[in-house]
Amino acid sequence: MHSIRLLLVLLIALPAIGNARSVPEAPPLEADAYILMDAATGQVIAEHDADQRRSPASITKVMTSYVAFEEIAAGRAAMDDEVLISEKAWRQGIDSSQSRMFIEVGSRVPLEALLHGMIVQSGNDASVAIAEHLAGSEAGFASMMNATAKRLGMTNSRFQNASGMPVEQHYSTARDIAKLIHAHIKDFPDGYAIYSEKEFTYNEIRQFNRNRLLWRDDTVDGVKTGYTSESGYCLASSAVRDGRRLISVVLGTPSPSQRTQDSLALLNYGYRFFDTVTLFGAGEEVQKRPIYGGAQPEVAIGVAEALSVTVPRDAADAIKLDAEIRSPLRAPIAAGERLGTLTVTLDDETLLVEPLVATGDVPEGGIFKRLFDAVRLRLGV
Repeated sequence: MHSIRLLLVLLIALPAIGNARSVPEAPPLEADAYILMDAATGQVIAEHDADQRRSPASITKVMTSYVAFEEIAAGRAAMDDEVLISEKAWRQGIDSSQSRMFIEVGSRVPLEALLHGMIVQSGNDASVAIAEHLAGSEAGFASMMNATAKRLGMTNSRFQNASGMPVEQHYSTARDIAKLIHAHIKDFPDGYAIYSEKEFTYNEIRQFNRNRLLWRDDTVDGVKTGYTSESGYCLASSAVRDGRRLISVVLGTPSPSQRTQDSLALLNYGYRFFDTVTLFGAGEEVQKRPIYGGAQPEVAIGVAEALSVTVPRDAADAIKLDAEIRSPLRAPIAAGERLGTLTVTLDDETLLVEPLVATGDVPEGGIFKRLFDAVRLRLGV
């Protein structure tokens, strides 16, 4: 078996007023580490020390909420669960400046309220209460967090608690946090919507979301702040402009205002200088190829899922698609069967490699069709 390479011509109606080399470098930031990701493609637009292991502080709570919504989706918990508040949960922040929801020991609080208290108010007490309810102990919940991190491809993360309090061997990276946010938005959008709430009141105590970007830019709908003396001021953020979502993570800035400024600078840079180009929709035909012994003469070949790429502004006309398809193709072929590979390049740089599949079934033809095509195949025609 061998393969045939075909260069596909892509026509996209975008103005060509520049090229990839016209895009400036990312703006200078005060953050020790950062990353900017396009949510539709997962491609990284800008980064600096994105794989450096750092204390994630309260951004840890994004993982806590992801695991919680995962348990709810699986039917192992419910938003109206009445959570008994332990002394350990209540004590979080009693003797320090930790963020608190102000839950009371021995009380029962709905899981939904705890999630709001953790996400909006950044309550460490709510985080521990959620962990104990879902896993029996915070240590057990940390094991769940680490299993989830492994499944999400967060290869440089390890969690020891649900709140983000700095302890040895509790760390993550800008890249891993962006992956987590990407998964949270995709897998649990209703739960993610809580991150856009600007305030929450519990026990008659009104507290405001510490993410200042929610007030400065109405396209921002999350995500989470964090601070400890070890981590510095951190902010994971996400915005949607003209239907396009970007995810930004800045770690280790010197002040709350700087983390806001750095995050907004990254988001503005991504939206101004980069485009997301949709190449094919899910199941859309890329091309047709002849097939031997089939009930029909050709098989339609396409991509299983919608395919988009992120490129510098006005560089869409330079995208090249290279399809490598196995040959010869013989019936029967089932819809979804992998038939080749599509490589997307820009200026000789590979952007992504995706499988090409049959978009429909091609059953075997009749006996005479199979015999005729067998002769054709032997003769190479």
